[in-house]
Amino acid sequence: MDNNHLSANVQRGSRILLAGATILLGFHLIVFLVYAFNLMNFPFDYDQGEGFELVDTVLFSQGEWPYRDTEQFPFYSSNYPPLFHVIAAPFVWAFGPAYWYGRLLGTVGTLAAGAMIGYAVYRETQHRWIAVLSGLAFVGSNTVYHIGPLFRQHMAMVVLETAAVVILAQVNEIEAARRRRWQLAAGLGLILAAGYTKQLAAVTALAAGLFLFIRQPRRAIVWGLLAAAVGAGVFVWMNAATGGEWWRQAILANVNEIKILQTVALFQQWIGLHGFLIVPAVIVVVHDLYFNRLSIYTVWFVAATAINGTFSGTWGGGDSYFTTSIAGLCILSGIFAGRTLKGSWRFPQNYLTRWLVDPLRPAAPALMTAGLVIVPLLYLGYGRAVLHMPTEGAVFSTLASVFSIQPNALNGFYDSARTADGQYATGYANIGHLVTQADIDAGWRIVEMIRAEPMPVLSEEAGFSLMAGREVITNPTQLLNLEKKGLYNGTQLIQMIEDRAFGLVILRAQFYPAAVLVAISTAYEQVETVAMNGFQYLILRPK
Repeated sequence: MDNNHLSANVQRGSRILLAGATILLGFHLIVFLVYAFNLMNFPFDYDQGEGFELVDTVLFSQGEWPYRDTEQFPFYSSNYPPLFHVIAAPFVWAFGPAYWYGRLLGTVGTLAAGAMIGYAVYRETQHRWIAVLSGLAFVGSNTVYHIGPLFRQHMAMVVLETAAVVILAQVNEIEAARRRRWQLAAGLGLILAAGYTKQLAAVTALAAGLFLFIRQPRRAIVWGLLAAAVGAGVFVWMNAATGGEWWRQAILANVNEIKILQTVALFQQWIGLHGFLIVPAVIVVVHDLYFNRLSIYTVWFVAATAINGTFSGTWGGGDSYFTTSIAGLCILSGIFAGRTLKGSWRFPQNYLTRWLVDPLRPAAPALMTAGLVIVPLLYLGYGRAVLHMPTEGAVFSTLASVFSIQPNALNGFYDSARTADGQYATGYANIGHLVTQADIDAGWRIVEMIRAEPMPVLSEEAGFSLMAGREVITNPTQLLNLEKKGLYNGTQLIQMIEDRAFGLVILRAQFYPAAVLVAISTAYEQVETVAMNGFQYLILRPK
């Protein structure tokens, strides 16, 4: 067989493997959409805290701030920045309080982030197929799958961060001053918007600022000061408008201690799930460092992995803190794949080129041929590593049977991040499965209990009270955040509990401060347990 015939066969085999990877990652997209649709039809909290995101949205729709004094009835405050809830507020005017539109926004944001990742890879490599695979790889990640369709502000932050990074990636190469200024303003404006969506976006601000400073120090300082002035102005205005509660509730209460064991466990899990893409991404980082100019994608990926990954071990953190890093990971691994398939790697002469690269140049054709096979195998390996799917239902049950996939999570769901007995890393979200009609029925049963109770109700999750048309009292996780910083007293709430002022208390995770839980256990007794979505909701009435 001559070399031309061999090359044609390898290219044909490469395309077949790429098609297989596309089918596998496309399957993950279908699972994501099934999950999103399932959650949009679930009218209660699926993940802890979704209901309070909805409460914030309702308050903004009424022209009110959610940053309030937690010592005064109804003891409610938020620790989330406002932008996501402001964007969702018009839906409240049209449809009232509901979860589906926040979940729809999260779903659209996830798909948009995947599209931006694909665009970034295509712009860098001009390889359409790899661009598609890069976007699908983002949506296919277990972590992205979990957080994407939820009524949470996290994915809105990530899509704004990704858009900002893509806009700023080539801004210094724009010769037309007017266009460059507009693009700088757009990129930095999106970073500010991301920061006022969730505080974790600070890492993207740091990465973008460092990248711009490396390329053009004077321009970076001038524009950085302008962006800082705008951000600080908004901050001061919000703090003044809320009587200082913005600083107290969203900043001071969010600084939590790091649990090193949780951080280590989540890093191990991140590597185990994404290792097939981490290796090529790291190769691009090394290449940029020694043979090319640092790209914003490299700086962003390294910063997000190091900083957000470390903070994943905090109280309130978790695997979702890796989402920004995964976006950068998918771009860099896509650049590796596109360069490899197109043979567009460049190694300018330096001491490392002479020592490490030049001796390999005679083998370049063989390495190019190997790359045609290795690249699709990386995406196939990744698709298998992050496999997650329902194992019940007409199509999914057949696939599970054919491939011998056994459920290891709730409601017949398989998640590769878990062990066969359903165990998972500390800090890994216990979500991803589909909900059932039995879960919906159980939620409405709790709502009917609230509707039948004439006295105020203290519910650990806000959704039940919202669906019952009752006032939401307290945000337990925020009270706990404040208590951990010595910023919460709780005298009035504890007094109301001791006075049996609540006709019903509903607990799930018991995330209230210890003094509140002691008061509840003293004045109330459990009369019933309702199982919903894998959790036991404790129904308590006054003793």
